[in-house]
Amino acid sequence: MALTAGLDCGSVSVKIAIIDEKGEVLLTVYRRHKGHPVDAAIELLRKVSSDYPEFMIVFTGSTGKLMARAAGAAHINELVANCTSTKRFYPDVNTIIEMGGEDSKLIILEGNAIKDFSLNSVCAAGTGSFLDQQAERLRLSIEEFSETALRSKNPPRIAGRCSVFAKSDMIHLQQIATPMDDIVAGLCFAVARNFKGSIVRGRPVPLKISFQGGVALNKGMVKAFKE
Repeated sequence: MALTAGLDCGSVSVKIAIIDEKGEVLLTVYRRHKGHPVDAAIELLRKVSSDYPEFMIVFTGSTGKLMARAAGAAHINELVANCTSTKRFYPDVNTIIEMGGEDSKLIILEGNAIKDFSLNSVCAAGTGSFLDQQAERLRLSIEEFSETALRSKNPPRIAGRCSVFAKSDMIHLQQIATPMDDIVAGLCFAVARNFKGSIVRGRPVPLKISFQGGVALNKGMVKAFKE
């Protein structure tokens, strides 16, 4: 059975998926690399090789190109990988919102091709790293952060374009005894507003939308984008 492994090496985590010749997903594994993407990727490959000893491998992601070159393997641009996989599994999707550890993307699809796209600047504000930083300041794990946001009844407005301004707003909200649930939800809405203002920038966003990347696992962010 001919198998293919896709290894996505991002700024915060590494992910691997193995598919068979029919395109059916046999295995997926996600792991944060804590600043050591190569070591984490090697560990992942060793882990999956015990069950799947032979497969062709393709790399993508922000650090994937260097790994592909070192391994003598193929590398696929992230945008192309997003588009191709989305149309394979969700053919009705016309817009992709992708938020990772340090980058965010808006991809508009037309048929099976990319019609338009927009990326964030070099600043990580409004990305997964931004949320990680704020969760740490509030002494919450990112998993607790996700659940806490859903309990909010009155999310306040918090600056989402800059971590320094966000911290200032959070300190003020804590000083006036704003519930933690509301502060966390406010941060989620701040990130959603930042995405709309700095990445969407007035573009029409056709339905249906697929929310992808590690931030898509954050229930508070899903709620913020929906609302």
